[in-house]
Amino acid sequence: MPIFQVTKQAAVQILQAAEQADMKGSALRLAPLRNPDGTIEYNKMGFDQIQNDDVHIHTEDVDIVFKSAYKELLEGAVMDFVEIEKDQFSFIFLNPNDPNFVPPKENKVHE
Repeated sequence: MPIFQVTKQAAVQILQAAEQADMKGSALRLAPLRNPDGTIEYNKMGFDQIQNDDVHIHTEDVDIVFKSAYKELLEGAVMDFVEIEKDQFSFIFLNPNDPNFVPPKENKVHE
């Protein structure tokens, strides 16, 4: 399993945001924060240049970077872009390192 993954929907949104911000070709930098209760916040995201000491992941045509100190928080996580409520879309993180993480249920076809 890759260190960190981005869904196709999230990648499309990241690329659009980079273009709108005139940051095309820049990486999306993540700086998650572990709260005292163990949950993880992702409010610190922005476009940046790739640094030599960054963990660099290229997935779905986007570059994601973060400092190695954040690796344990992001290991195995997936970034998605979903409709939370009607016409309200948001990035979400499916992260097994977060104590509140509940794996999504897979739709199984019953014969």
